[in-house]
Amino acid sequence: MHRVPHGRNNSEAEPRGVVFLLHGLLSSSAEWVLMTPGKGLAYGLADAGYDVWMGNARGNTYSRNHVSLNPSSTAFWKFSWHEIGYYDVPAMIDYVLNETGVPKIQYIGFSQGTTAFWVMMSTRPEYNEKIVAMQAMAPVAYFGNARSPLIKAIAPFTNSLETISKILGVTEILPNGLINDLAGQKLCIEEAITQVLCTNLLFLICGFDAEQLNTTMLPVVLGHTPAGASAKQFIHYGQLYKSGKFVQFDYGLIGNKRRYGTYKPPSYDLTAVKTPVFLHYAENDWLSTPKDVKKLAEAMPAAVGIYRVPLPTFNHLDFVFAINATELIYNRLIKIMSQFN
Repeated sequence: MHRVPHGRNNSEAEPRGVVFLLHGLLSSSAEWVLMTPGKGLAYGLADAGYDVWMGNARGNTYSRNHVSLNPSSTAFWKFSWHEIGYYDVPAMIDYVLNETGVPKIQYIGFSQGTTAFWVMMSTRPEYNEKIVAMQAMAPVAYFGNARSPLIKAIAPFTNSLETISKILGVTEILPNGLINDLAGQKLCIEEAITQVLCTNLLFLICGFDAEQLNTTMLPVVLGHTPAGASAKQFIHYGQLYKSGKFVQFDYGLIGNKRRYGTYKPPSYDLTAVKTPVFLHYAENDWLSTPKDVKKLAEAMPAAVGIYRVPLPTFNHLDFVFAINATELIYNRLIKIMSQFN
């Protein structure tokens, strides 16, 4: 984990609320601080008086150590976001509570950071007692209406992808390395003729919003993102797209029966979420679509607020990298949080 213990104008002696942030797929805690003070959410929260803790999902740049397994082994990568939500997020939350001594903390998740939260609360409901409120940016549970051409192209081959990854031993997707170095230092800088390829690749996945894309910061962002993930995380999301349901990993009839005792993977019980949840979504988000967010809100009684970003072109990555994210979403989010301090 990484931490911003206090803001520029806060003394360390002041009692502060504690907030935990969890990033999206293929990213890391870096996404909260890359956009510099005044722009990055972690800085805004620290300046608002919070003790900010930023988690890292297993397998990314900052989360590759293990007591017995090496990231070069296939066994290391046998996890989806289910394991992140069931094991890793609770462990990080318990660590934060122990270190700070507070009884409860606030939680902010972006994209996969929200998926892991739903998993945790539905499988380990005792954690409702440890979270005072949850802010979900670009929430993902239901995924059947995703509009990204890339997702649509990959999803029909979900079962094949699992087989191919096993045969080839491809268990890690887009780790931080050569691609980041090339993108950050040469291909995506403002003067480069290839920068348009970088921006269009992002838009193809997340939705088009040239207005909010800070091209000056693009090399910095792509120097840290992608930060690596397991193939199983992608396959699990692909299964959600195909089924239109929010369920555990589908291992096939025999595998499911052996693992779950049923031929179909069990659904995550969203009614087990008791912590007040605020859903923040965007019209132009091709991954967390308005239709799927509204379906989530209807399935989860704890969703006490649902807010649309007031900019029609706002896309998925804009939640963490938009030029005007502070004005468009962060200020409102921090205001909602202040009601729970």
